[in-house]
Amino acid sequence: MTTTAVFSPELESRFATARQVADAVLFEGYVLYPYRASAAKNRLRWQFGVLVPPAWGADREEPAFQRTECLMEPRAGATLAAEVRFLRAQRRTVQEARPDGTFETVPELHLHDRVLVPWDEGIEERVEIVATVAELTGEGIVVPFTRPAGEETEPVHDTDGTLVGRLVRRYDEAVGVVRLSVSELDGPYRVMRLTAVVENTTTWAPADGGGDREAALAHSLVSTHLMLCLTTGSFVSMTDPPEWAKGAVASCRNRNTWPVLAGESGRADLVLSSPIILEDHPAIAPESPGALYDATEIDEILALRTAALTDQEKREARGTDAKAAAVIDLADSMPPEVLERLHGAVRALREITEPGPSGLSGAGSPIPPDPFDAPGVSRPATPWWDPAGDAGLDPATDQVLVDGRPVAAGSRVLLRPGLRRTDAQDLFLHGRSALVEAVLHDVDGGVHLAVTVEGDPGADIRREQGRFLYFQPDEVALPEDA
Repeated sequence: MTTTAVFSPELESRFATARQVADAVLFEGYVLYPYRASAAKNRLRWQFGVLVPPAWGADREEPAFQRTECLMEPRAGATLAAEVRFLRAQRRTVQEARPDGTFETVPELHLHDRVLVPWDEGIEERVEIVATVAELTGEGIVVPFTRPAGEETEPVHDTDGTLVGRLVRRYDEAVGVVRLSVSELDGPYRVMRLTAVVENTTTWAPADGGGDREAALAHSLVSTHLMLCLTTGSFVSMTDPPEWAKGAVASCRNRNTWPVLAGESGRADLVLSSPIILEDHPAIAPESPGALYDATEIDEILALRTAALTDQEKREARGTDAKAAAVIDLADSMPPEVLERLHGAVRALREITEPGPSGLSGAGSPIPPDPFDAPGVSRPATPWWDPAGDAGLDPATDQVLVDGRPVAAGSRVLLRPGLRRTDAQDLFLHGRSALVEAVLHDVDGGVHLAVTVEGDPGADIRREQGRFLYFQPDEVALPEDA
């Protein structure tokens, strides 16, 4: 078994595709719009994959460890490469230079293009392990790791080169352990269960037995996640396992994380175990212009709102964090064609001449190509969003069959929600009589009934404003006297 500072070029190449997603996991929610330290939502930091010191987290909801269990089918002589990734909180204070050559800690330091403020930065850390599958059988291996405490200073100069202050960065020791083991399962197939535990083992504890989360974060592993790669063989999908493996998958215990297949689509030799819910083979949207570091980010909205910040707000954001400054610069320099592609993208189309997915994608292109330019795909004479494309449809006269009988505007139906219940309000509508106001068709070929509930005192207002309730044909029934 070996632990190395850097993977071999071959392993680095295998990990490269998955690292794009892993980087997004690492910095998910790192700094939230409007990217200023003074914003209320940026005062409670680090929400994902936080492994706290055991002494502090024992009576709290945040864990000190992650446990990953997944199935794999290694070939003879296979080697497993594991990479643990996390952030370490680095406390940054701001000091202003005094005429006597000393420095005084201040709440903010104003420069021409930014306002420097105290802030917790994230230091990216990695623990890399390489071991043969044979070495992992039985008790497995235990790999402890330590990242020492330290302090750094960075001088701050004004535009004319005058020293006006400095940034002082302090970080505490991070101590943890990785445990890897493999066990072979009984059955007709040679499948093995891999168990990987990442644990914060720091001995730090608050002096009074209490302490707050901010103090504990200085000794925590933040955004912790794990990547696993087999040199030969494959992993079994935990999200969509084959029929023969479903029982074994159900017996796996995953705590505070979940493994999915990662890397290139169609391959199964790499797993990303993440504290954020992902699907197999997650990928960064090719339209995304860059990292925005905002949890559950929506690129178009964030880009527009960031560009609309005032100059003073942008100065504060630039002084908060280097990554926040990069987001501001990205929004200010984004060309119109890049912003336009954020408005929407077509991943696949149905061919007009022969039904079925075309499998087209703009992945890998700076600007996705027009999918209608592909061979075998016909451009419709009228776009789907053009009202003229629905010239043959009329909500006031169209009909749909319910229980074998036609239903149109003016028909009375009984509401029977349940198959697609999405909120508690449906419980109060079940069995109520309603009047069909229109029969509507969506662009995917679905049919919806717009209705008003009989006895609703606001029905006239709903008709006037066009604010109806919507049900599909299998969610209604005809009254007996219809």
